[in-house]
Amino acid sequence: MDALETFIVEAAIPSEAGFYKKIVEDNISSLKLAPAIGRIRVILRPEDSLFQMVIILREIGTSLKTADIADVEAKVATEQHVLITIKKEQYLPDLLRLLWKRYGKANISQPDRWTVAINVERPLEEAPLIRDMVVADPRHTLHENLVDFAIRVTPEGFRVRYHLFKGRRFVFVASEEAMKKEWIEEAGAMLEELERTKGGK
Repeated sequence: MDALETFIVEAAIPSEAGFYKKIVEDNISSLKLAPAIGRIRVILRPEDSLFQMVIILREIGTSLKTADIADVEAKVATEQHVLITIKKEQYLPDLLRLLWKRYGKANISQPDRWTVAINVERPLEEAPLIRDMVVADPRHTLHENLVDFAIRVTPEGFRVRYHLFKGRRFVFVASEEAMKKEWIEEAGAMLEELERTKGGK
């Protein structure tokens, strides 16, 4: 796992803190979140039926359009189609899903792993639209993965949950009881403190 700048897990009983730190580590690793997480702090208070987690993320990549991963060219001489030449193959499955949804599988052919041809009536109009299609949005995927991660590491039965994802900040609070405003405020204060923290395990 990539080294985190700050990784703190707190509980009233030290053995519980160690146990939960291992759970958090394992889930960061299995969801491949280590490159995205810079700092994390978790507080477990079973006596209050409370779990709080705050995360400061590293820089998050911007969304990728078709033009970022492939060359798109309108062909009008013989057949009417748009030809896509793939430059970053790892995004091809995402691109194909979008193209199938928009144009239908019957109108898309893939003569080789680097080439996709789309039969369209007006290729000169369609080519710019295809170039601007958003193929991958790291922020959207990261948000989903962070929520999944938070739920995985939350104690069983803590089904009342609050979360906030804004910019590079993620806050998660869970309980078995009704959510209290002060718990969310405490988590906000934890986040502010974590932003000021340098290092720390």
